[in-house]
Amino acid sequence: MTEALFQSDAYLKSCEATVLESGPEGIVLDRTVFYPTGGGQPGDRGTLTEDGKTALAITDTRRRREDGAIVHYPTTDEALPAPGARVRAEIDWDRRHRLMRMHTCLHLLGAVLKFPVTGGQVGEDKSRLDFDMPDSPDKAEVTAEVNALIEAGHPVQSRWIEEADLDPGLIRTMSVKPPTGVGRIRLLEIPGVDLQPCGGTHVKSTAEIGPVEVTKVEKKGRQNRRVHVVFAGG
Repeated sequence: MTEALFQSDAYLKSCEATVLESGPEGIVLDRTVFYPTGGGQPGDRGTLTEDGKTALAITDTRRRREDGAIVHYPTTDEALPAPGARVRAEIDWDRRHRLMRMHTCLHLLGAVLKFPVTGGQVGEDKSRLDFDMPDSPDKAEVTAEVNALIEAGHPVQSRWIEEADLDPGLIRTMSVKPPTGVGRIRLLEIPGVDLQPCGGTHVKSTAEIGPVEVTKVEKKGRQNRRVHVVFAGG
């Protein structure tokens, strides 16, 4: 198993690591700051650098189903670091930070629209959540409520609980369920605002998100509404 450093500190931009596997199917490290695709959040991009060699670009990161290893996908299979090599893993921080801001914003959107979530996608510039609700909300009203939560500067915290202690009522997402059989579940908490299982990366305060705008609400079925949100300030 790869040690997932981002779970304890989402603000780590780089780390030193040892290559465990290396080949056309990707690179596995003993520890990493790269977040793998999951929960609607894209995998990190960045570089792996071995001393004295050109940085190797990583274009995607995913978790291997069979054993949970985090796989880093390079742009080329030439000159890959060999197993046992020491490398510096560094993420594209500007992209990651935007994804962190957006992911936390979607938790606030779900706190305003208190309906089951049927799907979603976190993006660098725009994101969406799908809700199981019969009527379309007013865009301006939702925008104002979400921005009020952002401006309030609520702390954003995470903690681990035993899987057996998870209250099923905390699971808002109908399309994505927390992993089972892993022993522990990570909870994301914005005190007084939101509490639910989430393995993604988040900012420390809602104020860090910056102003946002709900730009569109689409009807995707009799009981399904897709709500789009973007950064208002770029």
